[in-house]
Amino acid sequence: MFQVPWSDYAPALLEGLAQTALFTLVGFAGAAVAGLLLALTRLSGLRVLRIPAAVYTEVFKNIPLLAIIFLTYFGLASVGVRFDVFQAGSLSLIIFYGAYLSETFRAAISGVHSGQREASDALGLGSLRTLGDVILPQALRLALPGTNTMLVDMLKSTSLLVTISAAELMSQGRLITSATFRALEVYLVIAAIYFAICYPLSQCLLWLERRIRSGVPLSPRRRRRLRTARLLLAEEAV
Repeated sequence: MFQVPWSDYAPALLEGLAQTALFTLVGFAGAAVAGLLLALTRLSGLRVLRIPAAVYTEVFKNIPLLAIIFLTYFGLASVGVRFDVFQAGSLSLIIFYGAYLSETFRAAISGVHSGQREASDALGLGSLRTLGDVILPQALRLALPGTNTMLVDMLKSTSLLVTISAAELMSQGRLITSATFRALEVYLVIAAIYFAICYPLSQCLLWLERRIRSGVPLSPRRRRRLRTARLLLAEEAV
């Protein structure tokens, strides 16, 4: 069944895999920042901020990613705004997944009990400290399942960038198919590579989610504080 000389195409597959990882990292980082800003804007008391953020979210949630890729790469070029393949691909992922992550983050922030804000006000914490030290750490735990799903989905969706020849994994598979005319074999291998990446990634993210739900602090600073608090409690008990 396997007649493609895969050793000859291994460098191309590795290059495509690296490009896929780069698109995923840049796209997810940008989408997370955009999603958080949109979520905070939608929760703002100012309608002049809240309404445009809501419109953006609803518009780009309901447009296919492929259409956004075409608009970014081909559509904008027709009016003189030109992006290279990497810029257009990354921007498309950020636009699309930023809208979805904004909904995830908004729901998570809204899910933090209002008593937490009241307690922060009673302690005299400002708005920024309340948001950074009280609200967001708790919201992150609530947002983690949806965020993890979006990360894995984004990795798989980079395959749509084959339409603009972005040199990612699927594009390399298309080139190998053109050279060997072994479409079934090539795309079976490409699908197996995606599975070999996405399944362990999803399992690692589930493990991280369980660890965080069990109360493990997210940052080294918080872990040090927790150890210090446990030591002080132990000393008082003695």
